[in-house]
Amino acid sequence: MAERFPALTAEHRDFIARQHIFFTATAADDSRINLSPKGLGGFRVLSDNAVAYLDLTGSGAEAAAHLRADGRMTIMFCAFEGPALILRLYGRGRALPRGGADYAALLGAHFAGEEPMGARQIVALDIDLVQTSCGWGVPNYEFKHERAALTRWAQKLGEDGLDEYRAKKNARSLDGLPTGLVDAG
Repeated sequence: MAERFPALTAEHRDFIARQHIFFTATAADDSRINLSPKGLGGFRVLSDNAVAYLDLTGSGAEAAAHLRADGRMTIMFCAFEGPALILRLYGRGRALPRGGADYAALLGAHFAGEEPMGARQIVALDIDLVQTSCGWGVPNYEFKHERAALTRWAQKLGEDGLDEYRAKKNARSLDGLPTGLVDAG
């Protein structure tokens, strides 16, 4: 049932474009494994072997810390509507903190230079394996709409409040690893 591919195909790209949610998984030696849902339309296919997503400020920054320490990452898409399918992207990732040259270049080239309130990093993944599996055990769900709470929260805090929040909550992982997202990291 599972198939492996060395790179994304046109069918994979079409599948990704239809999804409203994806999941990221990262870990470092002796750390907890982090698994996070992501949405809000920030995912981009850069090439057949590279993807990126614009990451918004949240309560933790595990992926940044894990990528800095180890680099391994898996991104999973799962069909909740239409034909069943699971698509996993395996590879090496890197966190590009807001304000850096690499962040600015990707933001301009792949996100039309548009930075939503609360943006803290772009996570880029160099893919070394693409795997599909049936997804027959995944239930069907109907997408209604994106939640606006995170955007409203970020707007309420404003840039200064977000900087303060990130310094307090996003400098280190749950296991004390530095994230590199703030000077204190």
